[in-house]
Parts: sequence; C-alpha cells; structure tokens
Amino acid sequence: MSPKTSRRGFLRGLGSAAAVGVTARAGRSEGPTGTRGKRRNIVFILTDDLRFDAIGGFGNPFFRTPQLDALARNGIWLENAFVTTSLCSPSRASILTGQYAHAHRVMDNRTRLSPEIAMFPRELQKAGYETAFVGKWHMGGASDAPRPGFDRWVSFRGQGVYNNPTFNVDGRKEKRRGYVTDLITDYAIDVIKARRSKPFMLYVSHKAVHADFQPVARYKDKYKGKAYPPPASMADVDENYRGKPDWVRRQRHSWHGVDGMYNKKRDFDTVVQEYAEALLALDEGVGRIVHALREQGQLDSTFLVFTSDNGFLFGEHGLIDKRVMYEPSIRVPLIVHCPELFAAGQRRAEMILNIDFAPTFIEAAGGAVPASMQGQSFFGLLSGTRRHWREDFLYEYFWERSYPQTPTVLGVRTDTHKFIQCHGVWDRYELYDLRADPDEMHNLLAEFRITTQGGTLDRLIATHARGDVKRIYDDMQRRLRRLLRETGCAAEPNWRT
Repeated sequence: MSPKTSRRGFLRGLGSAAAVGVTARAGRSEGPTGTRGKRRNIVFILTDDLRFDAIGGFGNPFFRTPQLDALARNGIWLENAFVTTSLCSPSRASILTGQYAHAHRVMDNRTRLSPEIAMFPRELQKAGYETAFVGKWHMGGASDAPRPGFDRWVSFRGQGVYNNPTFNVDGRKEKRRGYVTDLITDYAIDVIKARRSKPFMLYVSHKAVHADFQPVARYKDKYKGKAYPPPASMADVDENYRGKPDWVRRQRHSWHGVDGMYNKKRDFDTVVQEYAEALLALDEGVGRIVHALREQGQLDSTFLVFTSDNGFLFGEHGLIDKRVMYEPSIRVPLIVHCPELFAAGQRRAEMILNIDFAPTFIEAAGGAVPASMQGQSFFGLLSGTRRHWREDFLYEYFWERSYPQTPTVLGVRTDTHKFIQCHGVWDRYELYDLRADPDEMHNLLAEFRITTQGGTLDRLIATHARGDVKRIYDDMQRRLRRLLRETGCAAEPNWRT
C-alpha cells in the first residue's frame, strides 16, 4: 500500500457524520465545559526536552519561535509549569494518568505503562469524545502497537528517528519519507480536518527536540555562527561549586556533563545550534496546526495546550540534559489558548504540574475525574471558578543503571524555596532561596557536610542549624514528609519492590 493510498484510508476512517467546524454540544446547559454547554475540542501538543525559556518571545531571545510567541500572546502563558519527574517516560505517564511516577510505576524509559491505570483519553471516550494519538509514545519502547484509549493511533517504536520514519497507523506499518516533525504535523492536521459527529481530543506528541538533534534540511545552519550565551554557572571554577554536593562537579565529565557530553562526541556550541534549528520545524508545525484549526472555524473554541515532557540544561552547573532538580531541568513552557473562554495576553504564576493535565482535560470535557489521579484541574483556575491552589509539590527521580552519574532525588519546591535530598550520596543536602537566588548558586545548607560515612546529615543539621536556615529546613522537611504520605509514598521507600 502506498503512503498516499494509506493516508486516504486513514482520513476515511476518522468519521464522516458532520463537519468538524461545528463544535458538538452536550445535553447540558452549564458546567465546567464553559459557555453555552459546549463540549470543546481539545488539542494537546507535547514536545520533548524543551526548556522553559526556549519560547523566544517569553524567554531567551537566542531562540526564534514566532508561531509559539503568537500562540502565547493570544493565549495564557503559565510561567511556573513543572514536571514531577524530569525524564521522558515517567513524565509522559504522569501526563496520561495524573499520577506521580511512584504511583504509576513507570520510573525509567523502559517500563510499559499498565493499561489498568485510569488515563484521561479513556475518560474522554466515556464523556463522548473521539480520541487520537499522533507521535512519540515511548513507554515500553519495544512496541508501537495501539494503546487503549485512542480511536486513532499513529506512533513509532521508542525514540523513533528524525528522517524517514516507519509509523504504526492503527496497527498497520507505514513507511514514510520525510522529516518526523513535519509528518507528525501532517497526521495531526488530517485528524483536525476529518468529519465527525463527536467532539475530538487530539494528542500530538513530538520527538523533537530530543537528542541527537537533527534539523530538517530547510533549517540546517540557520543558527550557524550564532553563539549561545553560556550560563555563569557553567565555568569549572571553585566558586560555582562552593556548597554543591560533590557529585555535581564530578558529573561534568560524564555523558550528561559539559566536559564529557555524549561521550565527547559533540561539542557544546554545535549541540545548542542543532537543538535550536530542530526547534524551528517544531515551531512551524505548531503554526500549521493553528492555521488548520482557524480554517475549520475552531481556533477560538478549541482548548489548546502546548507544553514539554521535561526541561533541559544547557550548561547550568556544568550539566546538560535533565533528571536533576535544578530549575532548567524541571521547568517547562506552558501555553493555554482558548479565546472563547480565556482573555488573551495573561501571564499566570501558579505552579502547574504535569500531573495536572489529565484532570484538567477531563474537567474541560465535562467528565468525572477518577479518584486515582493525584493532580488538580487548573481549568477552573483559569476560568475564575477556583481560588485556592497548591503551595508546594514533590519532585522525584529514580536512579538508572544506564546513567549512574545522577542519584535518586526527592525534593520539595514552593514559590520561594527548594529543598533537594539525594539518596545514595551522603555529603550534602541543598536548600535554595529562589527569590534571592534564582540561579541556585548559594546552598543555604552548604556548611553542613558529612566528610566521612559516619553520622547523618539530618542529625547534623538538626543539631547545629540556627535562625532562618533552621526554620526553613524544618519546614521543608515537614512538607516532604507530608507530600510523601499524601501521595502514597513511604518516607524510606524500597522503590523497586
């Protein structure tokens, strides 16, 4: 079967009862679905490894993202969005299930997500939605088979490839020529343009901008000669590591450090250049999806959300990649666009988490949020019907045998402070005042260091800390214990049982 023929079959299979330009209506006149009782179409665009400041108009001007800039200007920019585990598969599982990684058990990039766990696509199906998944799944990478909860399925195995990928389209293998970002966007637009009698949820999951970064030919060398401004903390000087745990500086020479990055096969400037060039095609693809929605008369009424599965470090503290709890690793961009419901041009500061997407989409669809979901819907927060919001959240990352340079991390972040507690290393904890020290350079617990394996940091700090440091540390420890209890995680868990 040729790609052209199979694509026509794909389009025919999407439904033909009514023009999608008319939003389907529920049999109700009020509720969380918004004005006039509409069950809104939902488009969720997830990118990979995109830094929180890579939306050029709302962050670092080194990056050029005109389409995303426009989407944010005409929507809501949520400037404090975070992931609860900064790693692809755990974060993607958290997005689907509304659960922390220790609850859904996808704690690395190899584990398959259990189909028994409640996920938002199935809940939307129950609410009368047609659902489609297009792109990177990456939970149980040995299979690209269709997963429960989706009426239409277009995906590939594992990380996939940037050029000439093979897709699984509803169980059929389809070899395509071209660039994966463009092809994912093509399939997404097919879903938008299909005819149907139901509202739809489209989940667009990009491979970009994941390493090895490979830009499409039309954007290759667009950043040639443009030097990325390295962060001050990238320099290998004692001042940058004063107060940091020893493992942070040692990681400079590993796969995820600036002096050993990718087994010393790539240099820093080239990696950033190719990342930025790969982002250009992704930005263009978002613009094409927005254009398709506008052509169908749906743009203003569609609940459109754009975000990333985790952040990415470009030299901060001598590191690249993610996993750690420093801000560039755990913060992600987040744009919400639905002019019919939300005034354009807003900037919001509430802490939104990846576990919040599932309950938000379910509330937007008028469904009932399962009790198993640990996140909170922010739909009411944006529409003004919800006033109270979280004051802290739990961060967790679990040691991986393939990447032993990063230890298991448990931590707490509030609006003002961050506490980082690593397991398997024992020299220092980290505590930062984020308002006074947003770059996390001055560890408030720097003086409390175990230099032999005798004793414990908890006892050392409890005995000798004084004043504000003692007060803040005690508060963050209480918050950590509370969050562990509330999320069903033991204070000293055996993670692999």
